[in-house]
Amino acid sequence: MFTVEQASLIVVDVQGKLATIVDESETVIQNVSKLVQGMQALDVPVLWLEQNPSRLGGTALEIAQHLQGNPIAKMAFSACQEEDFINAVKASGRTQFIVTGIETHICVYQTARQLKEQGFEVEVVVDAVSSRTKANKEIGLDKMKALGILPTSTEMILYELLQRANHAHFKTVLQLVK
Repeated sequence: MFTVEQASLIVVDVQGKLATIVDESETVIQNVSKLVQGMQALDVPVLWLEQNPSRLGGTALEIAQHLQGNPIAKMAFSACQEEDFINAVKASGRTQFIVTGIETHICVYQTARQLKEQGFEVEVVVDAVSSRTKANKEIGLDKMKALGILPTSTEMILYELLQRANHAHFKTVLQLVK
């Protein structure tokens, strides 16, 4: 199971116009926002990425307003090919990565795959990822599952991290997922 001591959330490229045109964009943006808020309540670090931000724009405001620090800008589809990201992963000391964002079949897939290849535990939040088409999302999810990158959901991963109903932040998480 993923734990608050070992987990980190990765928000991949939920930015600009693309964030508004992917399949089920409103749900994805809402769920990523819930995850970010839940991770902050649980003191789980969040790494957030932006693909070519000067061209694609910044992270969706509904998410960005809850994030602290600065995004890691990238040009490679896989964040694992960016030195700043690798340095942030190492500095976090975490071994479990929860991956969200867009597009499932490109940047999410390539980042998750390369994290898994480096020996990390990786799960993808199915209701917090998307692509422009549902078919591409499903292909990305299928390929990740075949690699041992297990699916999870927003609610499932938050409760997995809580582990107990008497956790100090149970009510905070409960309000997020309601």
